[in-house]
Amino acid sequence: MKPVIQEEITGCGIAASAALAGVSYAEAKRKANALGIYAEDTALWSETSHVRTLLREFGISASPQETPFESWERLPDKALMAIKWRMEQGRPFWHWVVFVREGGEAKVLDSKKALKTNVRRDFGRIRPRWYIRASS
Repeated sequence: MKPVIQEEITGCGIAASAALAGVSYAEAKRKANALGIYAEDTALWSETSHVRTLLREFGISASPQETPFESWERLPDKALMAIKWRMEQGRPFWHWVVFVREGGEAKVLDSKKALKTNVRRDFGRIRPRWYIRASS
């Protein structure tokens, strides 16, 4: 699985969905927009419903609830993770990333454009709040 770079500052949910689906950001954005999902909508990164809808459209199953993060070892082989979780005016916000374990290697695919590398293994610096198991 390869990272997909978000083309909009608030497009991390679209990019994470694209990475799980194996499609480009542009293709995921077209599909999201057709479903009424837009990167500018704060619900994309303060609620899970939009990302779940987009994943379902790509034929990807997502667990119905968020599971609190306990350890990297306990994560499933594919998961959407909420990092940089914070409260703003009483509303939660986060950055979506993808955790994947392939061929015995664990990595985080982070769509943020400004990163030196979008494949992260600096697990000590990443602070997940919770995750959603994903499977195709």
